[in-house]
Amino acid sequence: MDNGQQEVVGVRKNGDGDIIELKLDNGTVVDYKTAQHMVKNKEIKNLNVFRGRDGDEHLRSNADGDPSNNLDNMPTY
Repeated sequence: MDNGQQEVVGVRKNGDGDIIELKLDNGTVVDYKTAQHMVKNKEIKNLNVFRGRDGDEHLRSNADGDPSNNLDNMPTY
């Protein structure tokens, strides 16, 4: 059961290759910071927020052994 959670189906990257937006399976597009809040509120499934070496919070896919669903490998739009 997904408890109404959304799933990421695509990403938009900036010129540096950093993810700046995420597209959800209901068609909604959210910016990176909004997506972080949604993950913390358990509104997006299969992602988690972690603190990187740079001290900032980042999103990453839950480890499942499938590289095709990692955020960096998602289709771009």
